[in-house]
Amino acid sequence: MQPLKSQKKDQPKQLWWKTGIIYELYIRSFQDSNGDGVGDLKGIISKLDYLKDLGIDCIWVTPFYKSPMKDFGYDVADFTSVDPLFGSMEDFDKLLKETHARGMKLIVDQVPNHTSDQHAWFKEARSSRDNPKRDWFIWKDAGEDGKEPNNWLAMFGGSAWEWDKETEQYYYHAFLKEQPDLNWRNPEVHQAVLEEMRFWLEKGVDGFRVDVMWHLIKDEYLRDNPDNPDYKEKEPTYNRLQPVYSTDQPEVHDVVELMRDLTDEYNERVLIGEIYLPTHQLVTYYGHDNQGAQLPFNFLLLTMDWDSKKFAIAIDKYEGALPNEGWPNWVLGNHDQSRLATRIGPAQARVAAMMLLTLRGTPTLYYGDEIGMEDVNIPKDEIQDPQGLMMPDKDLSRDPYRTPVQWDDSNNAGFTTGDPWLRLSDNYKKLNIKAQQDDPESMLSLYKKLIALRKKEPALHSGLYRPVYSDQQLLSYIREGEGKRFLIILNLSDRDCRFSSERFNFKGTVLLALHAESEGQKMNKSIDIKGNGGLIIELEL
Repeated sequence: MQPLKSQKKDQPKQLWWKTGIIYELYIRSFQDSNGDGVGDLKGIISKLDYLKDLGIDCIWVTPFYKSPMKDFGYDVADFTSVDPLFGSMEDFDKLLKETHARGMKLIVDQVPNHTSDQHAWFKEARSSRDNPKRDWFIWKDAGEDGKEPNNWLAMFGGSAWEWDKETEQYYYHAFLKEQPDLNWRNPEVHQAVLEEMRFWLEKGVDGFRVDVMWHLIKDEYLRDNPDNPDYKEKEPTYNRLQPVYSTDQPEVHDVVELMRDLTDEYNERVLIGEIYLPTHQLVTYYGHDNQGAQLPFNFLLLTMDWDSKKFAIAIDKYEGALPNEGWPNWVLGNHDQSRLATRIGPAQARVAAMMLLTLRGTPTLYYGDEIGMEDVNIPKDEIQDPQGLMMPDKDLSRDPYRTPVQWDDSNNAGFTTGDPWLRLSDNYKKLNIKAQQDDPESMLSLYKKLIALRKKEPALHSGLYRPVYSDQQLLSYIREGEGKRFLIILNLSDRDCRFSSERFNFKGTVLLALHAESEGQKMNKSIDIKGNGGLIIELEL
């Protein structure tokens, strides 16, 4: 087999957000410094050395702004502030300084789709129909018989319209009624939000993860959404309709380009978009001439069935759909989805780690996945997540995926000296970071090895990708760059099997394996793969 040839010679050095690894840190659950049971900025500072040792290049911190906490910070009352629950602006400045001092980057959540109903903008807007900020939000007269203006549904359940009895109009909220949506068809909103983003850029943040980017613009005529014929009763009620008019409107790309223009005024800043859309729609968020989001989050493998053949097809479709110069990215866990080790089991979570850190593109890790944290059963009377509270009969609370980091086997897993805001798993005395630090067979050690190898080998962090073979068990592909080729073989089942190639005469040595006894093994056209196994093979050129 001949090496793949790059279409460019003497390629420039890759930007940090292409070669680096992003780590989502859910601030409430990372580390509590003052014993109130909630994680905070000082807590993050105290654990920066852990993140550096793990090999993380960029920390993404979830919202820490002033907020009534109806949606745990995603209902922002002041975008240029720090909520006292998490510390002070001085604490944030120190976090940024200490992160940069360790050679890492820091990005923050930007929540431009909506505000809290306690935000000064909305308080003004709802004060009267002729208030100058009235059009900063989406207001509409009642329909016939006082009904809602259209049939749009809120993500957290119920109608997306809330009646304001003082001014006798409805306002639109894609999430909670306490989270009114901004009107991004109003240029004054553009200017106001961009100025808030500039505030953080001037402080030195390295970019933004933009919350629900695909929601920003709504249909100008507020047309009814069509029914979803595939809706199942166990799903959120939001899924009863197809949100073709309430999300992903063509004009949204103009808004994203405005954000990109702003971040491009600063050196090497990155714009990441949260976008739950099919591949052909997702890739449009790279923008015209790649002037949109540098990394529209790719949740393909997070939302699909764990199936090697389907994965191979999805990866190829994604690679094929990327625009010229568009950089891929991969996500296997976040604060809105069941934890990886729960979804696919601890053994396959190791396979997933190898896949995430060897596919072409920027990987994003979710805190705790590096030790195999699992969902925690939260009793109904302890549920705090609004999605769970608003639809109690559907078991949709996201609390189980947001529980505190299991640092060690001490009281409350070393997370807090007080009562944790969410209960911890019963297994924390055995499954914790301290217990895994010096165990060469642990999940944490595996992540460290994979990250170290990825950093060392340009082929793995920025090289070319080529599919090799897939079936009902195996997924395999090649990464190539700077004179080296690596074959990655992953067994997405618990059954032993054999990898062999009739097309290519592969020869090489197993560099890293999920079953350590395979390391150093020579490969010549075929190799046995254990169940839940994975291999990184350095091929002979």
